[in-house]
Amino acid sequence: MPRYSVLDLSPIVEGGSAAQSLRNTLDLAQHAERWGYTRYWLAEHHNMPGIASAATSVVIGHVAGGTRTIRVGSGGVMLPNHAPLIVAEQFGTLATLYPGRIDLGVGRAPGTDMQTARALRRGMDQTDSFPQDVIELLGYLDEASPNQPVRAVPGEGTHVPVWILGSSLYGAQLAAQLGLPYAFASHFAPAALAEALDIYRDRFQPSQFSEAPYFMLAANAFAADDADTGTYLKTSMQQAFARLRSGLPGPLPRPVRDITQVLDAGLLRMVDQAMQCSVAGTADQVRASMTRLVQRYKPDEVIVNAPIHDHTARLKSLKITAEVMQSFTDARRTG
Repeated sequence: MPRYSVLDLSPIVEGGSAAQSLRNTLDLAQHAERWGYTRYWLAEHHNMPGIASAATSVVIGHVAGGTRTIRVGSGGVMLPNHAPLIVAEQFGTLATLYPGRIDLGVGRAPGTDMQTARALRRGMDQTDSFPQDVIELLGYLDEASPNQPVRAVPGEGTHVPVWILGSSLYGAQLAAQLGLPYAFASHFAPAALAEALDIYRDRFQPSQFSEAPYFMLAANAFAADDADTGTYLKTSMQQAFARLRSGLPGPLPRPVRDITQVLDAGLLRMVDQAMQCSVAGTADQVRASMTRLVQRYKPDEVIVNAPIHDHTARLKSLKITAEVMQSFTDARRTG
């Protein structure tokens, strides 16, 4: 069975604060390390009242400094918002401080609206430079060539692992062409998952970065002692996603007992379609759902997103999920 990891957007919950969210992020990462999770990734979003991880490299440093062995990285950095040199310097610094523990997942989307993109001071040229930016970034993290005019210091020679993140066929094609590991955003945009995965595996070109395709599947997890509680916890993300798609982003809502009283049937269908790569309920239910996902897509790794309003319930969900994933490994060893 695949490795298992955590995706965290440092959710700011209704009634909470960014400061509390960042404290919760470190606490969750420390627990995830003890529970056997492979990596702990944080995501870049801007102008989002419900997300505290906008300064992603800073939060990665916060988490890496408070843990010892778990890999920490970005899921991801939105490369259109940054010069590749700056990203190489930031992650080169992180890799220098925490050698062998830093990952760099990069995405093509800006992670925000156009007005905020302008506020980020990036050029508004519509030309797609993402492939060139990725290649430039890889060059800065490689060994410097003699007389190289621009170098990332720290950064050069750190060989920070770079992942391509995506939710469409574009990222799959680029990851395959460059021979990079690939993570698909199936936790909120699963429509193109199967086709993108086929493209990635069929067209993969072995490289200095990876000899074979390496695919990460993203799934939401709402695990609890009973099925009703798992369904209840899931309603926070359902509401948040509906509000985001309606142009009304905000803090992560409190869960509700009956989601049909909050979202109309059409909106709920849209949300549930987007969240179809989710597992919820008891350990047995999570195991059954995760088994179906793994058998269908055969990922090398599963990264779990658990946007749950109550921090204690969130910890419990990820603990149960870790136990489920570990049970797969134990069963394989004894089988």
